[in-house]
Amino acid sequence: MTGDAIARGQGVALWRQIAATIESEISRGGAAAGQRLPTEAVLTARFGVNRHTVRRALEDLEARGLIRVEQGRGAFVAEDVVDYRLGPRTRFSELIRRQNREPAGRILRVTEMPAETQLAEALGIRRGRLVLRAERLGLSNGRPIVLGVHHFPLPRCAAAAEALERDPSITAALAACGIPDYRRRASRITARLPTPEEAALLQQSRARPVLVAESINVDPEGQPVDWTQAVYAAGRVQLVVEP
Repeated sequence: MTGDAIARGQGVALWRQIAATIESEISRGGAAAGQRLPTEAVLTARFGVNRHTVRRALEDLEARGLIRVEQGRGAFVAEDVVDYRLGPRTRFSELIRRQNREPAGRILRVTEMPAETQLAEALGIRRGRLVLRAERLGLSNGRPIVLGVHHFPLPRCAAAAEALERDPSITAALAACGIPDYRRRASRITARLPTPEEAALLQQSRARPVLVAESINVDPEGQPVDWTQAVYAAGRVQLVVEP
């Protein structure tokens, strides 16, 4: 990236001029979607300002969705946003492929835990009964977009643990439990700031909010088989709720 020197004493904050220069270069095609921007040190030297001024400019660009900042990796030109449709039969891989992207999944942890009150009510089981908890990171074109925490009732879904070791697909895991089909019965969507672990896994700034969808999935007979808390990188995902 190259640009003209910023003007001092003209009544426009230096960080605003830097942000406008970088934005102009992105819009002219000087940096492609997903391309890494120069480091803060390089930008500091280029514009002749201190690092705090450069950081303020990058924060503005990130807040407007023009770039994304990854902890420990730097700033990148923002990619196109994924339309993530929450419908009765949402399937991650199918949804991503329909947008000409390559889906992938990674299982982070699978554990058993006793169900606390909210979880027990969602799954229609007694409080304290064991459930299977699986944490899965969903990626689109190699970029993490959602961290899903799934809860399956035991013993009905005991086979899901071994199935997830072979294949990170939630659909395949439920099929291994004798549940070949399921649908979303209800979802609740909120927004909040990510935890440090969520920000690191989703490769986004802790200062940028995430979207959180709590969903109950049921089998064809209407019995709950999965209560999911899905955390989406808001800068890369747009939730579209379908009836």
